[in-house]
Amino acid sequence: MTLTCATARRLRHLSLLQRYGGRAPRYTSYPTAAQFTPAVDADLYATWLSALPVRKPVSVYVHIPFCARLCWYCGCSARAVHRPATVSDYVRLVTQEVGLAEARLPARLAVSAIHLGGGTPNMTSPEDLETLFAALRRAFAVAPGAEIAAEIDPTQLGEAWVRAAAGCGLTRASLGVQDLSPEVQAAVNRIEPFETVARAAALLRDAGVASLNLDLMYGLPKQRAHHLLATLERVLTLEPDRLALFGYAHVPWMRPHQKLIDEAALAGPAERLEQSEAAAERLTGAGYVRIGLDHYARPDDSLARALAAGRLRRNFQGYTDDQAQTLLGFGASAIGRLPQGYVQNFADELTWRKRIAAGELATARGLALTDEDRFRAEIIERLMCALSVDLEGVRRRHGRDASELAGARAALAGFEADGLVALDGPTVAVTELGRPFLRSVCALFDAGAGASGLRPSQVV
Repeated sequence: MTLTCATARRLRHLSLLQRYGGRAPRYTSYPTAAQFTPAVDADLYATWLSALPVRKPVSVYVHIPFCARLCWYCGCSARAVHRPATVSDYVRLVTQEVGLAEARLPARLAVSAIHLGGGTPNMTSPEDLETLFAALRRAFAVAPGAEIAAEIDPTQLGEAWVRAAAGCGLTRASLGVQDLSPEVQAAVNRIEPFETVARAAALLRDAGVASLNLDLMYGLPKQRAHHLLATLERVLTLEPDRLALFGYAHVPWMRPHQKLIDEAALAGPAERLEQSEAAAERLTGAGYVRIGLDHYARPDDSLARALAAGRLRRNFQGYTDDQAQTLLGFGASAIGRLPQGYVQNFADELTWRKRIAAGELATARGLALTDEDRFRAEIIERLMCALSVDLEGVRRRHGRDASELAGARAALAGFEADGLVALDGPTVAVTELGRPFLRSVCALFDAGAGASGLRPSQVV
């Protein structure tokens, strides 16, 4: 009996998923946040802040952990609130935290990028937003042309907030869409008609916000490939500059509210892969450049240009063209990176509030980077961004011994035999067949894989 092309492809996918479709970190950092410990505390963070290079710009991340509703798929540190005073008081404390960091910096540093994440940053009032940016501009010299981005829930977006954000310099907005199918939206407690998304896009563009990003998801409960493709057909009419297509990470042991999701309604690994690849085919067919694991951008977008120039980076917000080596995080659960290592604030909002109100930095944990960490981090970042790395070049730059990669090199043979990577001397290149398994390739170079005891999300 002759197999159809579709059947043969599905059988091959099933075979690959069995061997390489396990669980692995998302590698927004290396080492990952799962390896952070309380050994990095507020005192050490203060020392690191004071030693930052005066002439190098930094990036800033502000975490707003509030939403009008709790979406059941959410993996972020957030909670539902309905009292504006709760949000306003939080913003006031963030401005105090900015001041605490400023007092420990060696100078008024330049800032090349500001990112508001959440939660829902547009849960802040226009006045709160202006207060926050006034504090940031007092503490830092925000460079002309700096990217100022915010994650936005379209259902909570009003004209006054958009005007205030534009006045604060907002250059890029990421609208949370996920999926437009009513049955999928009901299954994750996020009702959001397309008209609401279109209205939000129009408000932002009318206010002069130059770049529009849409966040979508695959692998949601009751979602199938035709739902995702139907969503794409509608959102492409908005002509977004970028799209992110994240795989839903079902981790109820980490996010208890995900227990509200019916696990029986979730797609299996093969169907998740089918959804992801069907979306990739549609988006690349529409002229978008496929970037790394889960991003797409117009060819003239700065993200696509960074990919072409070999300048694409990866941080806790995903793929970026920001070249700053330092990221300062503010707010509950916020993560930062400094030349010496990573820091993270208390995720428990009450504890964070108490520390800041007491005039103390709220660092809960982190990780001091070793030379080996930096070596492996460069390999993993190059793979995640460029899908290719010259192992010998990285080894020489870091002065490491070739034996440190012996295990990874041996394991790569199996990936090559299955067509997931191409090996050319010291160069490892992930193929298009291997792109969905990119995190599994990166895990070969992760010295701490599995050491934390936590279960990361599934690869596909």
